[in-house]
Amino acid sequence: QVQLVESGGGLVQAGGSLRLSCAASGRTFSTYTMGWFRQALGNRREFVAAISWNGANIYYADSVKGRSTVSRDNAKNTVYLQMNNLKPGDTAVYYCAASSLAYPGYLEYSFAYWGQGTQVTVSS
Repeated sequence: QVQLVESGGGLVQAGGSLRLSCAASGRTFSTYTMGWFRQALGNRREFVAAISWNGANIYYADSVKGRSTVSRDNAKNTVYLQMNNLKPGDTAVYYCAASSLAYPGYLEYSFAYWGQGTQVTVSS
């Protein structure tokens, strides 16, 4: 089992940057595909990015591609999401998730473990 705790959210002006972190417990972190999702108020949760266990495969939603970078440090049991050129439309609660599947895709149900989320608010 994996427990996930996100941090790094906050209030930022449009055009600014934030780096989200997700710290994981458990000795098997390095075996999981890690994902980031977000949920804006009144909307469904949506996929943002994912990174394979060794960082060799990385995926982004079109909405953040070119503005975001997902990375991981298996020695620190941590996954990161660097977001640049933030827009008001990026305002959401951001969740970290872990999947035991090598190719979980973009679907929530492929990720078995979830953090509690961190709020990102982008002002115009």
